[in-house]
Amino acid sequence: MTQHSRCRLRLRSRQHVRRTTGRIVITCLGLLLTLNLNLDLVFASTGLIDRVIEHRLANGLTLLMVERHHAPVVSINVTFGVGGVNELTGQTGVAHLYEHMAFKGTRRLGTTNYEQERPLLDELDRLNAELEQARREVAALKDKGAPEEPSLQAKVAELEARFAQLQEKAGAYVVENEIPLLYQRHGGVGMNASTGKDVTRYVVSLPSNRLPLWAAIEADRMAHPVMREFYKERAVVMEERRLRTDDSPAGLLYEAFSATAFHAHPYHAPTIGWGSDIQTLTPAVTEDFFRRYYAPNNAVIAIVGDINPPEVIDLVERTFGKIPRGPVPPSVVTVEPVQRGERRVEVEFDAEPVVLIGYHKPAIGHPDDYVFDVIEAVLSDGVTSRLYERLVREKKLAVSVDSDTTFPGAQFPNLFAISAVPRAPHTTAEVEAAIYAELERLKTELVSKSELEKVLNNLDAYLLRSLRSSSGLAGSLAYYQTVTGDWRYLVKGRDRIASVTPEDIQRVANTYFTKNNRTVATLVKVPAANAMARTKPVKETEVRP
Repeated sequence: MTQHSRCRLRLRSRQHVRRTTGRIVITCLGLLLTLNLNLDLVFASTGLIDRVIEHRLANGLTLLMVERHHAPVVSINVTFGVGGVNELTGQTGVAHLYEHMAFKGTRRLGTTNYEQERPLLDELDRLNAELEQARREVAALKDKGAPEEPSLQAKVAELEARFAQLQEKAGAYVVENEIPLLYQRHGGVGMNASTGKDVTRYVVSLPSNRLPLWAAIEADRMAHPVMREFYKERAVVMEERRLRTDDSPAGLLYEAFSATAFHAHPYHAPTIGWGSDIQTLTPAVTEDFFRRYYAPNNAVIAIVGDINPPEVIDLVERTFGKIPRGPVPPSVVTVEPVQRGERRVEVEFDAEPVVLIGYHKPAIGHPDDYVFDVIEAVLSDGVTSRLYERLVREKKLAVSVDSDTTFPGAQFPNLFAISAVPRAPHTTAEVEAAIYAELERLKTELVSKSELEKVLNNLDAYLLRSLRSSSGLAGSLAYYQTVTGDWRYLVKGRDRIASVTPEDIQRVANTYFTKNNRTVATLVKVPAANAMARTKPVKETEVRP
């Protein structure tokens, strides 16, 4: 699968990732980061728990630290408990857009003179509101079939010209990419950010003696972001959507799949946002979203590497500790109603067919969620997994098959999803039937103990690999602290998975793998000209039992 997954305590991602301009390659630090793998034996469960130091600031920020002195390097992960799931109708994509804006700087960074720049930014916002109103009036006339009004067209053209001139004037104060370049000049590598359905994350690795620089930059970003170059960046996001969704068969398929499976819960909307919503986002809306969700009491910072924890605590208190606690972020109150019939959706595109099958399931932390982790491993973990063996090797029905236990997020009830690409001349219907046959096996036959042992061995091997990496450990600690409220889930989850029995798997399969709990999305191959000619390329039906 290509969406966010947590199966076997790993994080996969189809999140929208913002990469900094330029390649940040520091040869010596790259070598140090390689050496900064945890060369100890893999943490025992109690060893990991003993080595994580937790500190809570008065303003609610959570700080997690692990000392590793193999090289003078630190890996840092700042995770906010906000993502696409927190967006309002009409404002989808604002979390991802703010992630872009966070790289534009602050009142001190990214500008040559903020006091002179600020009035221009305010005037841009006022002018944009006037321009959007004029465009709406033009669109309203067009919708009514009324003739064009020359004076209104002229007004739009005049406003657009003034807007472009003002943007250029404001741009004269911009220092491009100042934050990424600061990190680069001081040996930073891996600076990145991502927005998902449940969380937003900012990461970087640095020489340990540059930790004060990181604290100064990130505390400033958390306290004083500026929405500069907003309209240019909004256009960049629109282009990103066109590239990753509108012109992407996989992007369109997953978007239709989510929107079909979730009718009420905000998991139904794409993280990048609907195109019409992105085009109407404003600096005021984006800044309001920031104020509600990016306060220190909704943030977790995980730092792993060559550190002295008391010194780090003092540094974080002196920088982030000055930021006031924000209001309690609004809760997601919408609950997805029980599905009462199979839902099917087709997406037409000039691309090879794909089938997606999803079943509603509980959120992370639910006892049955651990069972789904095991089911995913049994079905699709590696070339000896059941679905690969049966569909790819034995029957040669598919060229690939995979599953995902937390689509499109983990924090709220989600989907167990299976994806497959048929091998020509076989059809999606044949592949779909073969997948259902394997799910029926789970209902009627107990999984062998040897299969369960393989699942646990693979999990332990994954934990060994992931905990060796300082950046991987920082990411896992911050993620589980944010999503589950306790970073110890990293250890406890493994133990819960180890306790899953064949009878648990059979019970869960019979409970959730039912037709009326199922959503199926199919990518249908049609010539490009035919697809463009259709006014309604996406078709959805709900089949009542």
